[in-house]
Amino acid sequence: MEYKTEKDGDKIVCTVMGRIDTNSAPQLLEAIDFTDLKELVYNLADVDYVFSAGLRIFLQAQKVMSANGGKMKLINVQPSVKEIFEIVGFTNIMDIE
Repeated sequence: MEYKTEKDGDKIVCTVMGRIDTNSAPQLLEAIDFTDLKELVYNLADVDYVFSAGLRIFLQAQKVMSANGGKMKLINVQPSVKEIFEIVGFTNIMDIE
């Protein structure tokens, strides 16, 4: 997995490429400075699979953003990954496009 982050004021866009697995998932949280962050966007256009560790990371980020009064969304989600989010119920609690 690779990623790059772009900060614009109180918004961060994290573009992720590859598979999000047990070894790489924690990097997605470590890459984000949640201080004064109002919007967090994960661009998953180039993600073809998310392991359970990745699901936990997105859930943790969602909880932090909600607790801080911010919002998080997942954009450009591939159909195979979106299906995983649907199965675990994330489509009911997260903004997923």
